[in-house]
Amino acid sequence: MSLFNDIIKIWKSDSLLSQAWDDSISMLKLSHDIFIKSIDSFNSHDSVEEIKALKKEDRKINDYQMTVRRKVLTYFSLETSSREVPNGLILVDMVVDIERIGDYCKNISDLTLMQKAPFDFGELKEEIAAMESEVRSRFSTTIQVIENQDEDLARTLNDKYKKRVSSVSDKIVSSIVSGDVKLDSQSKSASLVLYARYLKRIGAHLKNITSTVVNAYDRIGYER
Repeated sequence: MSLFNDIIKIWKSDSLLSQAWDDSISMLKLSHDIFIKSIDSFNSHDSVEEIKALKKEDRKINDYQMTVRRKVLTYFSLETSSREVPNGLILVDMVVDIERIGDYCKNISDLTLMQKAPFDFGELKEEIAAMESEVRSRFSTTIQVIENQDEDLARTLNDKYKKRVSSVSDKIVSSIVSGDVKLDSQSKSASLVLYARYLKRIGAHLKNITSTVVNAYDRIGYER
């Protein structure tokens, strides 16, 4: 049984922690929007002004994280009971993962700004497209998992992470570094390696978030 089932019940009766929960969901949804825009920009090469504006959206993610931390800390500073401490720790950990996703989205925007034209993935086009599609799908499904506390869906996502995200990224990076796949320039090779790694890390942080639904606090982010 998820610890979050307890925390949601507790927070529904407490305005401060209810706000912290709502802020966390809003933060996750904003992060999702930024992610979608960042990979779309990487593929279509939006104007410099649009990309810079997108990067500034990360500040809102940081503001959400500080707000959630402050509300959770205030609650536990006033509470004498330690019974709900694990629940508070879970929420604070979750917003850390969301904040790091925002950082990787900003990294993708940085890569986009360095490009002079839309990126040509060459013979890795299908692999990259499949990985982008998988992480997109996982992101929207992760929001479902957290909002509905869906343990079955969380397990399905986490069980398939290695095959559909981690291993795909590793294969792309290995094929470039080993020389099996050659792109037009070293700069393109470096960019594609970084992009594949950023997608993998975003997927990993999503996995950490979904694991809050099915794992005990000390196992969050790890295999069951």
